[in-house]
Amino acid sequence: MLKLEHVTKTFNRGSANEVVLYTDLNVEIQEGEFVTIIGSNGSGKSTFFNVVSGNILQDSGKVFFRDKDVSKIPEHKRSQFIGRVFQDPQKGTAPSLTITQNLAMAYNKGKHFGLTSGVDKELIPLFKEELTKMELGLESKMDVLVGALSGGQRQALSLLMATIVRPDLLLLDEHTAALDPKTSDLIISLTKRLIEEKKMTTIMITHNLKHAITYGDRLLMFHKGQIIMDIGKEEKKTLTVEKLIEKFNSLNMLDALDDELAFSAN
Repeated sequence: MLKLEHVTKTFNRGSANEVVLYTDLNVEIQEGEFVTIIGSNGSGKSTFFNVVSGNILQDSGKVFFRDKDVSKIPEHKRSQFIGRVFQDPQKGTAPSLTITQNLAMAYNKGKHFGLTSGVDKELIPLFKEELTKMELGLESKMDVLVGALSGGQRQALSLLMATIVRPDLLLLDEHTAALDPKTSDLIISLTKRLIEEKKMTTIMITHNLKHAITYGDRLLMFHKGQIIMDIGKEEKKTLTVEKLIEKFNSLNMLDALDDELAFSAN
């Protein structure tokens, strides 16, 4: 479904702050896969998402989506088939609009749409049903401004907005990292249900090793702009945090575990 071929990326080229991140990145994601990604800060995880989504362009190499070269297609056009949820709960929602209006915008993404005439009333039952499934009580707050919601409620809404119309590809960019442990567990459980229910191809970046192992059917590890580990479905079934750390040891890659990743292993 998704393929990156020979991708290179250098930031601040020619300056004292030049950073060569990718020299030859090759990744292929199959239809229906749920892939988790781990790696230390600066390893290239979020840049991978930015290249896939079109937020930034690679210096060279190609990005293919369902065998179509999308390397030069802008982000707003790729967003018609890619859903993305960010770490910051405020990033994926409009705080000055109601829950209903936010969902209406997400539902009509890529279409000619305005809120001046109000939200299509035929959509209200659908929105209410989806909110009810989340079990956060948001179905009773549909006319509440999103800016008044808690971080967890807002992130749950962001997740629903990204999937209310099933995307071909869902990108989850550390979407539980800013939440407290209880809310994080709630959001990750909701994520799992939505992915399974809608059968979405999904890539999830996480700093939580337990989440990386428990969820998904494939695990990638980025380090210094390279994929140093690719664990498939069968091996992942028996993977534990301890076994994963042993793998780091065997590769002499313990430096790939930053403090945040190491902490999440405890």
